[in-house]
Amino acid sequence: MKTSLPSYSIAPFTQRFKAFVVDSFMLLMPILYIVFYLVYGSREGFAAHMLQGWLLILLPYGALTLFFLKRKGQTPGYKAYDLLLIDLSAKQKISLVQLLIRYLCMLLTAFTIIGLLLPLIRKDNLALYDIVSQTAPIVK
Repeated sequence: MKTSLPSYSIAPFTQRFKAFVVDSFMLLMPILYIVFYLVYGSREGFAAHMLQGWLLILLPYGALTLFFLKRKGQTPGYKAYDLLLIDLSAKQKISLVQLLIRYLCMLLTAFTIIGLLLPLIRKDNLALYDIVSQTAPIVK
């Protein structure tokens, strides 16, 4: 079911960053703990199998994030700050394909300086992964 949003404003970078911090602690940290200490036994064990370890971290984190965003358009952090992720062109709920593109682009963006700073220099505050996936976090 797609519901149209009559008016919206793109969320400021500061709110999105705060939502990211909340998501990091609520979603990412438990996964990190499980992989570091339950799967590998220690940080040293993780370091010895780093590529496999990062896959064991990023795949469940991506799946959880995609689940939350597909279900309600919000992760726990987005919900805490009353943000909603929408399809920018249709102004409706986001599709699964857009979510996958957004997550993959987000991973690539995390490794580049320009990708991290882009929302700060654009008037619309959109990140590179938002531009590519045609999505936008909005204030509810």
